[in-house]
Amino acid sequence: MSTIAKLKGAEFDAMVERGAFDVVGPKKVELINGELRFMNPAGPIHDDYIDFLTRWSTQHASESVANIRVQCGFVCDDDRPEPDILWLKPRRYGRVKPTTQDVLLLIEVSDSSLKNDLREKADIYARANVAEYWVIDIPNARLHRMADGDGSTFRRIEIVTPPSRPAPRCLPTAELDLDKLFEVR
Repeated sequence: MSTIAKLKGAEFDAMVERGAFDVVGPKKVELINGELRFMNPAGPIHDDYIDFLTRWSTQHASESVANIRVQCGFVCDDDRPEPDILWLKPRRYGRVKPTTQDVLLLIEVSDSSLKNDLREKADIYARANVAEYWVIDIPNARLHRMADGDGSTFRRIEIVTPPSRPAPRCLPTAELDLDKLFEVR
C-alpha cells in the first residue's frame, strides 16, 4: 500500500527555501490541495497569450495601480499556485510572498488546463476570497470571469465573448479587447 504525503503551505515554503526543488531543473512546482504538482511546459500558443496579456496589463496598470507579475507564486491559504498573470496591490514584495489579500486580478491562460482552471483552481481561489479571477479559454475563444468569492464559491460568474471588452473591477478603464486577444477577424 502506498501513501501520498500531504503538505501544508509552510512546509512547502520551507522546502523551497532549502532548495528542495532545485534538482527538478526548469520545471515549475505548485502546491495545490496539499499535493506537489509539476506544471507542464507552456507551448507557443500559451506563451503568445501570456505575452499579449502581459503587454495589456503593463500598458494599462501603472505602478501606482498594480504590480504585474507573470507566472509567479503567491500564498493562497495552504496552497501555493503560480498563475499566469497577477495584478497585485502596489508595493514591494521582496521579503514576503503576496497573499490573496494582495491580489487585485488573477488570470489563468487555459488551453489543455481548462477543466482544472474552471473547477479546482476556481474553488481554491473562491475559498480564499480572491477578488477577481479570469480564465482565458483558448479553445472556445471566451473569457470566464469570476468575482465576489464568499469563502466557498464565486457568487458572480459570467462568460464574456468577442467583441466584448471586459475590464478588471480594480481598473474599469483597462478594457481588454477580446477580438484582438483571440485574433477574431
